[in-house]
Amino acid sequence: MIARVRAGEPEAYAQLVRAHTGIALRAAAALGAGADAEDVVQQAFVKAYCSLGRFKDGAAFKPWLLAIVANETRNTVRTAARQRTLAGREAAFVEAEPLIPESADPAVAALEIERRAALQAALEKLSEEHRLVVTYRYLLEMDESETAQALGWPRGTVKSRLNRALRKLGRLLPDFQPREGGEMSDERG
Repeated sequence: MIARVRAGEPEAYAQLVRAHTGIALRAAAALGAGADAEDVVQQAFVKAYCSLGRFKDGAAFKPWLLAIVANETRNTVRTAARQRTLAGREAAFVEAEPLIPESADPAVAALEIERRAALQAALEKLSEEHRLVVTYRYLLEMDESETAQALGWPRGTVKSRLNRALRKLGRLLPDFQPREGGEMSDERG
């Protein structure tokens, strides 16, 4: 696909944008872009397009793009005039992708919202590096190699930081455990 874009096929890049917009919006929202998530993603796609000459042949596009999204999100958050509140971040994260089906039992849905708010609050207490590695690995469901590529870290660093971050989250949220396949779960449910 990248070769087609480099060859001047505009529809090829449009296909990449369509394929990766959802995950890019989730990443921007999860990393704190809030209401600016769409602007961050749009800017990230522009920067990615302009930087395709530096994209390594054979590399995966998604982790490379999400690294750009993370940088754009950091820049947006740092230059914002006001701090995003925890409630604002949670609302943006929930808006990015429906997390609870409309057909769900209202009591179950309320509990899920409460759990997500507790997880978001615990993530806020982690260092940026730990928050990033947990977000990429579990909230964005990337595997270790994709996470390493997106963050620009060696795979061993991803493993060690993820291990430390999960231990800290375990102390903050003793009922939460990572599920196989990347999602966070609550042992109570």
